[in-house]
Amino acid sequence: MDSPIAGGVLVTGGCGFIGRAVVKAFEPTGTPVTVVDRQSPLGPTDVAHVVGDLRDEHVRDEAVAPGTVGIIHLAAATSVLRSVERPTRTYTDNVAVTQELLELARIREVSRFLLASTNVVVGDVGTTVITEELPLRPLTPYGATKAACEMLLSGYAGAYGMATCALRFSNVYGPGMAHKDSFVARVMRAALTGSTVRIYGDGTQRRDFVHIDDVVRGVLLDWESGYAGRVIIGSGRSVSVLELVETVRRVTGRPVRTEHVAAQWGEMPAVVLDLSHSADVIGYRPAVDLADGLDSTWQYFRDEVGAVTA
Repeated sequence: MDSPIAGGVLVTGGCGFIGRAVVKAFEPTGTPVTVVDRQSPLGPTDVAHVVGDLRDEHVRDEAVAPGTVGIIHLAAATSVLRSVERPTRTYTDNVAVTQELLELARIREVSRFLLASTNVVVGDVGTTVITEELPLRPLTPYGATKAACEMLLSGYAGAYGMATCALRFSNVYGPGMAHKDSFVARVMRAALTGSTVRIYGDGTQRRDFVHIDDVVRGVLLDWESGYAGRVIIGSGRSVSVLELVETVRRVTGRPVRTEHVAAQWGEMPAVVLDLSHSADVIGYRPAVDLADGLDSTWQYFRDEVGAVTA
């Protein structure tokens, strides 16, 4: 187990989909990075790794080394459906772990704390444009845990002067997401294997799909700016599920069979994001077009995932 590096940034969940991309993006900056994750690194790396579960006090103690300047907290239980089935476990993984990390950061005088949050903290707002100022009204245990984490960040910022920021990601997709169960990943697997993908309801519900490159750019912009508060990281374009499927068909040249099933409880009719605040405070402006982003994702699935399953 490699030792954490003092004076660097700790990335929790650094072996995950977003985590790997964030760690890679830090390489050119020269900032020392330590990763803590339940998984071991996939191959040789110069990045310090702590392998273990953040619910374990000893793992947290080793990961947040004295002299750490900031924490980018990406590790979490992210499945909405599993949060409904296992609310207590979701609370422990998300809220309890975040609290323990914040307290350790306070004790060890870590000055920055960035949290991967979500726009579902505002609940179902119909077709209302989502901004950072909407009240928190989550509809699921997952959304509630992220709302609670945002409140913890606010409390530690107010009481101890810690620079905390909640980065509210929309639906993240892109190369590296093979293990994910999000809709884009399911559509890509259907295109690759010829299987059928389920669409809940009539498919007219609109979502904001943001490419991993834009998400990483948002993380780095917030890190470099030092901004504390809340920012939305999305594409700024709301597309229907049907439109997404049609775009995947176009970029892959595959038919992508679909099956409509009953809509799930709490299905939001639309996710429409206002990115003006993010542009103002950290300079975030998405750069990846949906078709281009889905094309890069397809190339990844075809070349990496397809090669494994062939």
